[in-house]
Amino acid sequence: MSENPRLQFGWEDWERVERDTMAWWEGELDRPLVYLNVEDPAVPSAHHFMSNYPLEMPAEEVVDRYARVLESTRYFADAFPWLWVNFGPGIVAGFLGSNVNSVVEPSETVWFTPRQKPPIHQLDLAYDAQNVWWLRVKELTEAFGKRYDGMLQVSHTDLGGNLDIIASFRDTQDLLMDTLDEPEQVDRLVNQVTGLWKRYYTELHQVIKPYSRGTSSWAPIWSNQTTYMLQCDFSYMISPAMFERFVVPDLTACCAMLEHGFYHLDGKGQIPHLDLLLGIERLRGIQWIPGDGQPTPEHWLPLLKRIRDGGKRCQLYLRPEGAHRIVKELGGKGFLFVINLWDRVYTNPDEVSGFLKTLAQDDISLK
Repeated sequence: MSENPRLQFGWEDWERVERDTMAWWEGELDRPLVYLNVEDPAVPSAHHFMSNYPLEMPAEEVVDRYARVLESTRYFADAFPWLWVNFGPGIVAGFLGSNVNSVVEPSETVWFTPRQKPPIHQLDLAYDAQNVWWLRVKELTEAFGKRYDGMLQVSHTDLGGNLDIIASFRDTQDLLMDTLDEPEQVDRLVNQVTGLWKRYYTELHQVIKPYSRGTSSWAPIWSNQTTYMLQCDFSYMISPAMFERFVVPDLTACCAMLEHGFYHLDGKGQIPHLDLLLGIERLRGIQWIPGDGQPTPEHWLPLLKRIRDGGKRCQLYLRPEGAHRIVKELGGKGFLFVINLWDRVYTNPDEVSGFLKTLAQDDISLK
């Protein structure tokens, strides 16, 4: 690995990020981690979903589209150069043969639909080494790694949650009925998906490892070992008893192979599952996303306290004023704040430095 002058980040920066982030994982950092990067608004953005570039487009050309943004981005506090290989939430469904529907207009999105819908007892999910989406994800993951050779953390793609993946073959409504009418078949498919998820994660790790200092996922959380943001958005619609049966064993198995597993707690409908999540010993942290139309994270202080008192780290996307409030009310230790400046354009580094000094007045040390 060699210094890459094109990124506005150096080896000393990486050494600092690694030191402080690993101390945070070990509970030895008395402040929150703060991820703040600033993109140059004058640089044209790339597609959010890489699936919106044609499969026949050479990998190097795709990398070029993102390079313009990456190389003009400034990194502050605990932020690091990070690239999410984004093919949509739950692309494992595409790896296993579902339709991948990716569009740009009227807005960018990706969703997965079944090619056919056999009865659940006939559905069998199997690894396909030649699947076109799997090959494309590996190709682009390696291409980004080679281009930046250790200076950029290339993420694992968004593999998806176990029931979310199965729903891409059954449809949500049918899978909800399956949990009542065919629970043994759901058990069978969940076991298949867990094994497949672990295989895809491991094989991608082998692609990423030669070119990166550690691992990350679709959220900017980093470890010099293995980490991932686990999820099951389908669980919003099921009871804690079903979550315990169909989801907890999968999360437990995935956390057993990860040094720093995290869980994506998405919306108030998942709050009833929190005690079960806190009971997974090797689950190291929980990301709280309140959801559209809900109060922002700093308005959920009792929930955040439960997470941290349960021995878990907590990652949040929030505005600067939200970070101020949480630190004042709960302290900052154990939190990772991804600061939202999406509607504030800072092109002057001095402005950002002043902003960070203001945060530091609330005992957020950002050395």
